[in-house]
Amino acid sequence: MHRDLERLVAEMVDGGIHFVDAAREFERRFLELALKRTDGSITRCAALTGLHRNTLARKIAEHKLKG
Repeated sequence: MHRDLERLVAEMVDGGIHFVDAAREFERRFLELALKRTDGSITRCAALTGLHRNTLARKIAEHKLKG
């Protein structure tokens, strides 16, 4: 996983992707997958990601994801 992540980061830096954009996209995709794995359960997703339920709900709304 470490090598894959290094390669991905190198591609983004070389491609001129700004940090803020990369971080936002990572967060959106991370939460989207976590929600899918927990069948949209906010409680289980919060436990899986280590986020407080309120924080998770705010981020879901911010990224316009379906909980």
